[in-house]
Amino acid sequence: MTTILHIETATKVCSVALSVDGELKQLQELKDDGYAHGEQLTILIQRVFDLQGITSEKLSAVSVSAGPGSYTGLRIGVSTAKGLCYALGIPLIAVNTLESMAAIGKTKHPALSLCPMIDARRMEVFSFIVNTQSEIVKAVSADVLDEHSYADFEPFVCFGDGAMKMQELWVNRQITFDPALEPSASGQVSIAYQKYLKQEFEDVAYFEPDYLKEFYQAPASKKN
Repeated sequence: MTTILHIETATKVCSVALSVDGELKQLQELKDDGYAHGEQLTILIQRVFDLQGITSEKLSAVSVSAGPGSYTGLRIGVSTAKGLCYALGIPLIAVNTLESMAAIGKTKHPALSLCPMIDARRMEVFSFIVNTQSEIVKAVSADVLDEHSYADFEPFVCFGDGAMKMQELWVNRQITFDPALEPSASGQVSIAYQKYLKQEFEDVAYFEPDYLKEFYQAPASKKN
């Protein structure tokens, strides 16, 4: 029996799932608390264990959202996942955040191409596009968008916190916006299970998230 803990902290959503043999068993999420991952993540992890009636020692592996996304959120999720893997001596599985989002989108919109988006400030987003056969037609990238961006891939469904700011700019295009679709650890379940079966594991000691671009820190204000 393969029991995997799934951690999603790449955006404002803090989400934890537990699966057994590729089937979702438990899901706990906080979506409206901003970036409260540091305070809430371990609480959600313990909650899924309690609901399933198991302890961490029953885990076969831990999967984690590997980016792109929030620098701080990714650091918290990956650090927690690595800590569990170290302590329990189990494998670490990395799942691209956008691929996880696409897996969720496909269950709701199987007949349309999918464009999950993560906000990267101003008019920039992290995104990729997959067609109805789940083939990547636009690779993962950080893009500054305008009214004509991604025109070659229409029609498609656009979702995620980076998509909402595009609704007005893309109002006359063949693009469906679905604000109900958000990042969730549940999107990792099938991907992580297949990686586990193929033994596609990360080196716990050296694994780092894929930020796609360097962390920006505003300069400190000068004192008079």
